[in-house]
Amino acid sequence: MSNIQDKVVIITGASSGIGEATAKELAAKGAKLVLAARREDRLEKLQQDIQNTGGPVIYKVIDVTSYEQMEELAEMALKEFGKIDVLVNNAGVMPHSFLYKKKIDDWNKMIDVNIKGVLYGIAAVLPTMREQKSGHIINLSSVAGHVVGPGSTVYAGTKHAVRAISEGLRKEEAGNNIRSTIISPGAVQSELINLITDTDLKPGIDKLYEDVAIEANSISRAIAFAIEQPYDVAINEMIIRPTSQER
Repeated sequence: MSNIQDKVVIITGASSGIGEATAKELAAKGAKLVLAARREDRLEKLQQDIQNTGGPVIYKVIDVTSYEQMEELAEMALKEFGKIDVLVNNAGVMPHSFLYKKKIDDWNKMIDVNIKGVLYGIAAVLPTMREQKSGHIINLSSVAGHVVGPGSTVYAGTKHAVRAISEGLRKEEAGNNIRSTIISPGAVQSELINLITDTDLKPGIDKLYEDVAIEANSISRAIAFAIEQPYDVAINEMIIRPTSQER
């Protein structure tokens, strides 16, 4: 039996890409899922797909930039399933741009979703996990959390922050048997690049993703691997690139 069987897993950004693939991967291994995203039509379809295979799954429409909504999500998980074993902090945005373009709204959106959203997710589940003396928080960073490229400056800043937050969480909560995992994907087939409006950058990024991007289930398998380890084993960090991606 998989160590994922019957674990209650909250997934943010579950309506597409890595979040959707992770929901399907974990459902197939017997997890009880709490899905969260902004697009209800996508969540409803995903719920139906998973229920067709017999998996227990609920969803809630939320915006991760709202602490109150993240608290409500955690409360819903507890009410339905009685515990929270895993949080996958997957929601994120990537509107790359050169700094001189001064796309301030995009900067604020990345800070709000990629940093505050991660923190709000941690805050929502941590009291329960500390009380349980067990839990697992998986934060999605990026290769941009390791290497800063032209045009990715603000995005990379947010993803470096995710790594710092994850490492701090690990050190603070190891004594409570709460595991922390950072997963840093390279180019993955998803909707992330659709938000890029900088016309000097987008063609090159589109070409990169067209040439090398790997499927989202390449990341969902890694997430499942981290979750299914024995309780005394913590997979703290993984970088997962397409083989042909140089940086």
